[in-house]
Amino acid sequence: MQNNLSRVAGVLFKGSLVKQIMVGLVAGVALAWLSRDAALAAGLLGELFVRALKAVAPLLVLVLVIASIANHQQGQKTNIRPIIMLYLLSTLFAAMVAVIFSHLFPQTLSLVAGDTTITPPSGITEVLHGLLMSMVANPFDALMNANYIGILVWALGLGLAFRHASPGTKDFLNDASHAATWVVRCVIRCAPLGIFGLVASILASTGFGALWEYGSLLVLLIGCMLFMALIVNPLLVYQKIRRNPYPLVFTCIRESGVTAFFTRSSAANIPVNMALAKRLNLDEDTYSVSIPLGATISMAGASITITVLTLAAVHTLGINVDVPTAILLSLVATLCACGASGVAGGSLLLIPVACNMFGIPNDLAMQVVAVGFIIGVLQDSAETALNSSTDILFTAAVCQAEAERQPGTAA
Repeated sequence: MQNNLSRVAGVLFKGSLVKQIMVGLVAGVALAWLSRDAALAAGLLGELFVRALKAVAPLLVLVLVIASIANHQQGQKTNIRPIIMLYLLSTLFAAMVAVIFSHLFPQTLSLVAGDTTITPPSGITEVLHGLLMSMVANPFDALMNANYIGILVWALGLGLAFRHASPGTKDFLNDASHAATWVVRCVIRCAPLGIFGLVASILASTGFGALWEYGSLLVLLIGCMLFMALIVNPLLVYQKIRRNPYPLVFTCIRESGVTAFFTRSSAANIPVNMALAKRLNLDEDTYSVSIPLGATISMAGASITITVLTLAAVHTLGINVDVPTAILLSLVATLCACGASGVAGGSLLLIPVACNMFGIPNDLAMQVVAVGFIIGVLQDSAETALNSSTDILFTAAVCQAEAERQPGTAA
């Protein structure tokens, strides 16, 4: 009996995680089709998995960043700057792609009453103000509320301070980072069960009936995201690694994007990306900083959502959009996307900021937000998959390009 349990545990914790996730996905669909009540009950597994990821991610980011900076040697390159440039370029290009496709395939909305109790930011100034305030948040408050900007700022500061610590202290920080990583690996191995519960409960509770009304809008949104994931991002990666980018692109989509699609949270997917970066043998000093940073500023999917839904409202109201206005909208959407929170639906509340530049009243803008929540089952999932897989993709591209330029370094 004990040997059988050991073999089952071995399959669960050493088998292919992607294959296990696909099994969980199919099982979730089957359960939702066979029994709605059982599927809703299985949602507890999904909620536990997402909560566990969200719980461990802030601590993991704090410990890893402190340890990597504290042990950083003078003259050692971390390649953060080119990764940040790729993040920002991708987010800007995503807004431009959304503008072009929205012009080619204009959408209109049947605006419905939204939840006007939600108060979105009133403009770009308020978005930037929120980002700056997040940087100086209380460290314990930042950990409790998963404020990754605040966590990164404190981790950078403490890491720099610990660079002058004794070797024993630095060894302790390394041990702490390894311990946090081990806990994360245990949580990630539960992904098949978590995704099984998430899929079953989502299909049982919402179905896809409400999505048909906005089918063409969904096709446009997801089409823009696929164009970014399969055309624009590979071109950016090729510019770095100078070889066929698609093996790396598909690896990141398969192992990061699939999980992000179901968790619907860039923040919750940070541990998944960290684990993938380790399997790809990337530079830990680089990915321990770039991946949590990417969860905040690498927001191509959010940029697409903000732009497409804003232009849908513009077309509905018959407002003319010229080229300079389209360029300005792309810049505004990029800034808004970088300020979006890494939680489900985080980009939707920034749509009124973009709508404001066209003079669209806030009550109408909030109705557009309501439409976003209606289609959010697929829109937000695809958005998060693009955002999160892009984080690890650009980190891997820059790290591998740098490794190839330095003979004797593992790629």
